[in-house]
Amino acid sequence: MSNSTYTLIQGKIPLLISMPHNGEAIPDDIKAKMTPVGLSVQDTDWYMDKLYAFAIDLGAYILMPKYSRYVIDLNRDPTGINLYPGSDTTELCPTTSFESKPLYLPEQSPDVAENERRVKLYWQPYHQAIQATLDKLQQEFGKAVMLEAHSIASVVPRFFDGQLPDFNFGTNNGVSCDEALVTAIEALDYSPYSQVTNGRFKGGYITRAYADIGRNIHTLQLELSQRTYMNEDTLEYADEKAEQVIPKLQNLVNTMADFAQS
Repeated sequence: MSNSTYTLIQGKIPLLISMPHNGEAIPDDIKAKMTPVGLSVQDTDWYMDKLYAFAIDLGAYILMPKYSRYVIDLNRDPTGINLYPGSDTTELCPTTSFESKPLYLPEQSPDVAENERRVKLYWQPYHQAIQATLDKLQQEFGKAVMLEAHSIASVVPRFFDGQLPDFNFGTNNGVSCDEALVTAIEALDYSPYSQVTNGRFKGGYITRAYADIGRNIHTLQLELSQRTYMNEDTLEYADEKAEQVIPKLQNLVNTMADFAQS
């Protein structure tokens, strides 16, 4: 199932994997206003669909946008509220890269009206798909679980000091999912990779907005360090690295699938 802004792969179990920063496209009207940095879409959560391809055979639902986070960040509050008060972050419609470089040519950054236009065209359809899918799964199975699948460069001085851990789980400090799921996930063997829960990343807007434990809807974010599966200098997929980390992702998704069906 797809529309002009996203693709939803239908599954058969009550697990949804959302990849809101996997898109790379930019509409022509926005391209014309962007710098080379903006056109590079360098802050994409690269190759999420490739890393999690195994989840299709498992029967998970998978939701992916067509357009880049540089068009609009699907994991931001549509009002523009900072989810990490006091910390630097990019906007709903980003104007700078993670390296603080301008994404738009002089006087071409999106204004309030343009932000609102993009919310209607790109943000709302993706979120309507999330809500409809979670509601469907909850009604059919009595439970719905969502994994927010993200990745990020291992070193981003703008947002954190030093090198990021490899597996960064976020549950909004325990609010977004049942403690039993967190316990099961933390018990998995991630070696030789490092792992942390609710460290620098506690879950973005999607993780926080759609969790409803009272209705048995559980959400969890994974921010995976890109050094685990790609060449960060060239932004190329690294098969040997990926082959090592994918089994860890499979264990994670299988654990979430077991919880979803329990």
